[in-house]
Amino acid sequence: MDPPQVQVGVPEDTHTPRNTQSHNVESTATPDPEIKTASKAVNESQTGTTPDIKMHDARSAPELGRAPLEPRRNPGIQFLDFLTSPIVELVLGTGQSKTILTAHQSLLLESPLLAEKVAAFAVTPTANISKRRIELPAENVEAFGYFLQFQYTRDYCTSHTETHTEQETVVGETDDSGEQLLKHARVYTLAEKLGIPSLKALAHSKIHRINSTSQGEIAYARYVYTNTPTDDVTIRKPVATFWALRSHVLRHEAVEEFKNLCIDVPQFCYDVLSLVLDQKEKRAQDRAEAESGVKGSGRKRLRSAFI
Repeated sequence: MDPPQVQVGVPEDTHTPRNTQSHNVESTATPDPEIKTASKAVNESQTGTTPDIKMHDARSAPELGRAPLEPRRNPGIQFLDFLTSPIVELVLGTGQSKTILTAHQSLLLESPLLAEKVAAFAVTPTANISKRRIELPAENVEAFGYFLQFQYTRDYCTSHTETHTEQETVVGETDDSGEQLLKHARVYTLAEKLGIPSLKALAHSKIHRINSTSQGEIAYARYVYTNTPTDDVTIRKPVATFWALRSHVLRHEAVEEFKNLCIDVPQFCYDVLSLVLDQKEKRAQDRAEAESGVKGSGRKRLRSAFI
């Protein structure tokens, strides 16, 4: 596990996005990739013009370039205010995996959840205030480290090869296991829980840049469906759309993994199957309407075909 790389005091103007957008659906006929979300790929599949879709298209691109960061909720706070605020101990994990991180109290206040826990210090006995400890046994240590790095620098890096001016996976590198995808997905879900929308947007922008394999995509899909609400349209819905488009190819590359995912996470299987059947039904109706010239009668003729 790569430890979070914290670089305190990095200027905001060093966050220069790269021009490459390897995480979008690309047409092989044009040199410059065109941004196409998974939903657009669905529409193109109906007309038979769907281009080759890379593994990373399971994650729809939020914007061209890097996602803009929202200003801090307390813009009047200067960096020196962070450094002069009390130190808070953050206890993550349980048992042998328990880890203690430390951070300046002021930068924790941007999270409503952590701000509530900090406010509780005022009502605890004086002996405990000196410790200023927050217990977070269910949180992932690595993801929380990236959160703290973001709070100090307005960015985070998941590997030693990643820099503040190069936020994508190294060109040509493939995430075979899905671990890089999972790192950013954990940051995304943590940001949702902590109430930090700017970190959530940044994690999403990093997710869609990762090149992966079918095994990596399955690991990512399993995590997303296990740790996001059913109404999440940012990273959950594009996963189902992608697999609905490409499962006929990708499942052969990871038969057992795909089978186990469908059995273990029925909602994933249902969402993918629903999208596949919806598209199949629509194509059948479109063909029937085109043949008869009578719009809206496709469903009736489709049923009569089986009588």
